[in-house]
Amino acid sequence: MTAGAARVVADRWGWRYAGRRLPAVSDVSFTIEPGERVLLLGASGAGKSTLLTGMAGLLGDADEGERSGSLLVDGADPESRRGRIGLVLQDPDAGVVLSRVGDDVAFGCENLGVPAAEIPERVRQALDAVGLDVPLDRRTSALSGGQKQRLALAGALAMRPGLLLLDEPTANLDPDGVREIRASVERAVEATGATLVVIEHRTGIWADLMTRVIVVGADGGLLADGTPADVFGAYGDALADAGVWVPGHPVDLPVLPPAPSAGEGVLTTRDLAVSRDRRSAVQSGLDLTVPDAAATVIVGPNGAGKSTLALTLAGLLDPLRGLVEAEEELRGRRGRRPSAWTSRELLTRIGMVFQDPEHQFLTQTVRDELAVGPRALGWEAPRVDAVVDALLDRLGLTALAAANPFTLSGGQKRRLSVATVLAAAPAVVVLDEPTFGQDRRGWIGIVSLLQEEIARGTAVIAVTHDDDVIRHLGGHRIALVPADAADAARTEEAA
Repeated sequence: MTAGAARVVADRWGWRYAGRRLPAVSDVSFTIEPGERVLLLGASGAGKSTLLTGMAGLLGDADEGERSGSLLVDGADPESRRGRIGLVLQDPDAGVVLSRVGDDVAFGCENLGVPAAEIPERVRQALDAVGLDVPLDRRTSALSGGQKQRLALAGALAMRPGLLLLDEPTANLDPDGVREIRASVERAVEATGATLVVIEHRTGIWADLMTRVIVVGADGGLLADGTPADVFGAYGDALADAGVWVPGHPVDLPVLPPAPSAGEGVLTTRDLAVSRDRRSAVQSGLDLTVPDAAATVIVGPNGAGKSTLALTLAGLLDPLRGLVEAEEELRGRRGRRPSAWTSRELLTRIGMVFQDPEHQFLTQTVRDELAVGPRALGWEAPRVDAVVDALLDRLGLTALAAANPFTLSGGQKRRLSVATVLAAAPAVVVLDEPTFGQDRRGWIGIVSLLQEEIARGTAVIAVTHDDDVIRHLGGHRIALVPADAADAARTEEAA
């Protein structure tokens, strides 16, 4: 234990968001001693992120919600200890404050009054620790989702907090990035002695670093509290049934076969170059085929252009160069190129699930959100209701039908975003990280639903870092490498 580490005490603590009938979390009691390393688990919607936000002192006042019990950091309300607390949120975009990488990492230090002469070195050390090797003047808006996660963690580490709170810190990272973040967090807590609390569905990655596991119950209180070995050993089966990812507990789903390599595709590309800014290509020279009635999985490291390619295939970004063409049966009135189609033509042909679920929410309730597509297609009310009810039940959202989509947990938002696209029954579904933030039950629900879509003839395109998704969807794989690495390889080959 070091003098700099924080102590956290919860005594029957709970929080209910304004406008919600039931509390997000309730009746939670524990004491986290200085220097402990805690893995905070629970099913999706159990209130883990709310509890972490409460520890950070960021839940707001009575207008935002109603609290019960007490939650203290170093014997005081967390709101008065914010300079001692570093928080990395589940949504990487939510942690970006300034437009340049170096300025963003320095922001917390500047607010804490760290001497100006010390800040550049702290920024450099923090960026090195998380493996974010980009210029300090790189625009934060140009970073990929995984790079933004590293940026957010660097900003927290630069503050050198006594309490480090991480909410799904590896959710959008490639395998190398996961290992780098895990190693950087370990180095940081060993160097500083800071108290660490991590929410993470990838339990196997973190279990050996942690001294303790706390499992929050979906109906309040704690399901388990103890060392990782004790909790997973004594409660493994019950926790898996409750939706918690337990090391060594595989999922019971079929593994789909690879897609045939020959034949025409539902979408094809010719000499395709893709770009977010319409100026510089993140990938070029792509000649790809997306097979019908099968999965196509797009893999590669963060920053390789996977999301940009997905948006281009979905018709939401124009190619920088080259073509994306649809097969004859899929084409709209405006021709073979999806980027030229109207929104209504895209609705039934190519549906897109964005990396950030909130980017596609339009209404005030979960039920209305699911009905947007079917209503836009002019379906009769009974048909709309039948589709909506089936998806609510299938993805565990029935009890939340009247809730505002923006108040859902991260995992619930992801399930809703997938369901809203499937509701319109498009011929092609493009999903960017479809399973991030999912508990065990949510993951099984999404992957099994995608398997059923494939079986009934849908072409599924998924950007993912999840090896289990890749394995269970089978299909066809598109592996991308960063453009600079590809250029280097071509230059070496030519030489």
